[in-house]
Amino acid sequence: MASSLSKLRVAVVQLNPKLGQVQANIQRARELCSNLQPHTLDLICFPEMAFTGYVFDDAEAIGPYLEERHTGPTSQFCAELAKKLNCYVMAGYPERLSEAERAEPVVDTEKSCPNPVGANSAVVYGRNGELVSHYRKSNLYDTDMTWAKPGTGFAFLKLPDPLRSVSLGICMDLNPERGKTWSLEEGPYEIADHCLKNKTNLLVLLNSWLESPYNPVDEDDNDWSTLEYWAARLRPLWAKDDSGLRKNDSSHQPKETIVVLCNRSGSENGKTFAGTSAVFKLTKGVGRPVLLDMMTKGEEGVKVWHIAI
Repeated sequence: MASSLSKLRVAVVQLNPKLGQVQANIQRARELCSNLQPHTLDLICFPEMAFTGYVFDDAEAIGPYLEERHTGPTSQFCAELAKKLNCYVMAGYPERLSEAERAEPVVDTEKSCPNPVGANSAVVYGRNGELVSHYRKSNLYDTDMTWAKPGTGFAFLKLPDPLRSVSLGICMDLNPERGKTWSLEEGPYEIADHCLKNKTNLLVLLNSWLESPYNPVDEDDNDWSTLEYWAARLRPLWAKDDSGLRKNDSSHQPKETIVVLCNRSGSENGKTFAGTSAVFKLTKGVGRPVLLDMMTKGEEGVKVWHIAI
């Protein structure tokens, strides 16, 4: 009998951007993507703050690199690449806040910079080079807290087959919300619950995730501690059913969720990144996550995955 499975064709670009060297980083991305052919991919993913770098000291340091939502270097590059390859493109960038937003009072200074100048954001461009969606990171990391305003919830997109129902987050969005205590048994599992609630087929996380402090590995190895943590934070998408994981259960939910984690590599201002971009196929109720493939910690390059769905 012929298989009815279709293929989801995804490329991740694991970059090692140099801090503040935007045009050089974009040129490097062009070089890495130069062998990709039109009509051969459904989606290309770039990391969090892909072309600016990530570890800026404060709001003053990042100020010159904040970008306008539609016209900044990241948006221009993504639109160009999407149109050239006839596929969707996602990338993270530091968004400049409008004067009106900068003047708004900050209600919760435990979750936001007291005087934000930007937002840690991502853009999604469509096959014709059009802006499809825009998202702001909801759960800020310490570095973000020096300059960024948080978003108000994870992104959810309805896209044509084979992408279908897509959820989007940025790095720390995979972690518990600031101030919450997390346990493997009880959670909370905010982004996984979001995926269940929205019947997500594909979850994409654009990361600048640091290496594991507990088990550092060489550049040519995989950061297994980080991979295991990523899988643990998505537990409701693969765990066996129990009373603690049923609140978003539904017989109409898809059994499988493809999870693509696009991370960056390299080091910056004394911080080393985990690399190890990966793709998981998570099936609710089976009791274990399935890792389909991954990159190494220090690798810079493009990985193309054809995933049966």
